[in-house]
Amino acid sequence: MPRRISPREARRMMRRMGMSMDAIPDVEQVVIKTSGKEITIEEPEVAVLEVQGQRIYQVTGGKITEKALERELAIPEEDVRLVADQTGKSLEEARKALEECEGDLAKAILLLQSKI
Repeated sequence: MPRRISPREARRMMRRMGMSMDAIPDVEQVVIKTSGKEITIEEPEVAVLEVQGQRIYQVTGGKITEKALERELAIPEEDVRLVADQTGKSLEEARKALEECEGDLAKAILLLQSKI
């Protein structure tokens, strides 16, 4: 049967290997933002593991909520002019079509050409 390692022995072994682990007290919230969503973790437990100069954050527990982020679409003016020139439509109509097609030039041109 394998021998159990006490927490004190585990810490000593980690220090010998150049590792340390500490809890971050009183964490209220952790927020993770990606290009499409935001994940919020309320009242989690957070530990920091340091290995050879690198920090690893471990987040556990807590109430998790996710929400999708609305992205602002930056449509270049030259794209608007191109769509307007290709379709014979106004710059305003071209911009609306590009916004509707999330900036896809070909889809916007096809959309405007299909409208009579």
